Amino acid sequence: MANELNSFDIQEILKLLPHRYPMLLVDKVIDYKPGEYLHAVKNVTANEPIFTGHFPEQPIFPGVMILEAMAQATGLLGFKTVENRGDNELYLFAAIDNARFKQPVVPGDTMHLHVEFVKERRNIWKFSGVAKVDGKVVCSAELMCARREF
Repeated sequence: MANELNSFDIQEILKLLPHRYPMLLVDKVIDYKPGEYLHAVKNVTANEPIFTGHFPEQPIFPGVMILEAMAQATGLLGFKTVENRGDNELYLFAAIDNARFKQPVVPGDTMHLHVEFVKERRNIWKFSGVAKVDGKVVCSAELMCARREF
């Protein structure tokens, strides 16, 4: 039996994440397994407002935005992992370790965000993340998110 992909579109992402344009940095989820991993996509387009200042003559998607995209992917994995979550629950970006940037991301690139659940302790979740463009790693990091109710 072939593996079936668990995917969801922007409408489901909008239900799960509080982010909206221009800070919503995940366009779709290609595959995920609750409690294990999530593979999402961010399409980097030339008309994103960040490129008016970073940098007008040589547009480069900022590293902190790549990290934020990975953090949003971890939030999606967290929401899909926890059953019976409350409507007033969020995953807040809590820490980042060992961030490495390998090559620039530019308009026209499609970033594939791969995050894996590592562990959870007292509502702090640890993940490993990798962003790839054309199969090449552009960024890797260890991320922590705090599960909070508001």
